[in-house]
Amino acid sequence: MNSRQIQLAAFDRLLTIMDELREQCPWDKKQTIQTLRHLTIEETYELGDAILDNDLNEVKKELGDILLHIVFYAKIGSETNDFDIADVCNEICEKLINRHPHIYGDVEVADEEEVKRNWENLKLKEGKKSVLEGVPKGLPALVKANRVQDKVAGVGFDWEKPEQVWEKVQEELAEFQDEVKKEDSDRMEAEFGDVLFSMVNYARFLDISPENALERTNKKFIKRFQYLETKAKEMSKSLKEMTLKEMDVFWEEAKKIKD
Repeated sequence: MNSRQIQLAAFDRLLTIMDELREQCPWDKKQTIQTLRHLTIEETYELGDAILDNDLNEVKKELGDILLHIVFYAKIGSETNDFDIADVCNEICEKLINRHPHIYGDVEVADEEEVKRNWENLKLKEGKKSVLEGVPKGLPALVKANRVQDKVAGVGFDWEKPEQVWEKVQEELAEFQDEVKKEDSDRMEAEFGDVLFSMVNYARFLDISPENALERTNKKFIKRFQYLETKAKEMSKSLKEMTLKEMDVFWEEAKKIKD
């Protein structure tokens, strides 16, 4: 068999197993689209962790978990005659063909940015009332800010140069500091939000994922703090018994360990 035949056979095997589990397993028989939802979200975050760690073997496993969920949803949809896995595949195929007229039509594009602009304009032609309609309400705020900015940039609402965005960051920082001096907690929160939003925008201009960047720092901090905890334990001390100066020695040691 060639590689495509092997792939199709593997997918058919998964569909067969899904049918068997849905028919025979007490747990699988009970599941609904609603009960699977939170599990799918968890699996997506686990995939995100594996990608951030650049653990390709783990990426492969997590992709399998998500693929199982897709097949599971399609199986449930087929039982109510609403949709099946073929409908799911054909739906995305048609969307991809319609939104890539530079591949499947006679439209010419100069670069990636023009592709993104065409994509957003095509979605509006499909009946979307707003370019922001496709941004999920439940996204974490940092991810949502990045998606909102990316989408409006797709229709030309954007800065021209990174330097302009950095000036905006400095402007927002100054406004935030003004509110800090006034000690108005509500205004401080509002201005801090503006600072974060402008920083996310600056990251986008530098082709940095703010979510990935912050999570890298989270992981780095956790690793260094746990090193500090280990050293304290070796000294038979609790962190509360140590001075900041003592803790700082181990913190500096942790910083020298390759992340």
